[in-house]
Amino acid sequence: MFGFTSLEKFKEACGYEIDGFWYPRVTKIVEIKAKPALYRFYAGMANFAAAEKITKQSASEGTMIHEAVEHILLGEKPEIPPLIQPSIKAFLEFIVNKNIHVDPNYIEKRLVNFEHRYAGTLDAVALIDGKVGILDIKTSMEIYRDYNLQTSAYIAALKDQVKGLETRWILRIDQSRPCANCGALLRTKGGREKIKIDWRNPFQKNCEHEWGEMEGKIELQEFPYWEDDFHAFLGAKKLWEWENVDWLKKVGYI
Repeated sequence: MFGFTSLEKFKEACGYEIDGFWYPRVTKIVEIKAKPALYRFYAGMANFAAAEKITKQSASEGTMIHEAVEHILLGEKPEIPPLIQPSIKAFLEFIVNKNIHVDPNYIEKRLVNFEHRYAGTLDAVALIDGKVGILDIKTSMEIYRDYNLQTSAYIAALKDQVKGLETRWILRIDQSRPCANCGALLRTKGGREKIKIDWRNPFQKNCEHEWGEMEGKIELQEFPYWEDDFHAFLGAKKLWEWENVDWLKKVGYI
């Protein structure tokens, strides 16, 4: 029961109440899995407070991108904060060039899987390259395998509601400053400067970098085979329930 001071705080932080019943949230469930990249980040910081400051600022920037993308997908023209303009410019160009279509009824859509008793909030359902699938937006440095747990839970909850739903994509939206000499990238999300290089390239390792203007970066990956990931998600859910059994009993979930 460590980490929460009241039942209401646990319920608010970890799930949604829908039609009078409380369901744990997908993103909270998958937090039970170890995250080596995150641990390395914290280990590399001067102290915990410094790491938390960067994490919170990075999350704020990610939220700005998510909110702007949501409005754009709904056909609106939001005002874009200067901080994220390179990312959004790249996103706008990408959806036009890729001819991506979305269903406005499934943007930021709350989902419930009644059989397995969990809920989540979907970014979008999209038509890409002739296929209908889940589209999940990320603003991370790379596409991590952990995301497959989250998207498999969404597709399992939605597969009987959306006709022709067959796949899922992760769309990563980011921005960085490229080196004019070697192509390495300087990323400053969260106020932290991080140089991304190809360690197999000795020129990038030894380059005296000259950073250009900030540029948006878009990466789209499809993950059509979701069933094994969903089994792994259910395993994570079981472990999460074990970890939080006392609170779940108080909620009436167990």
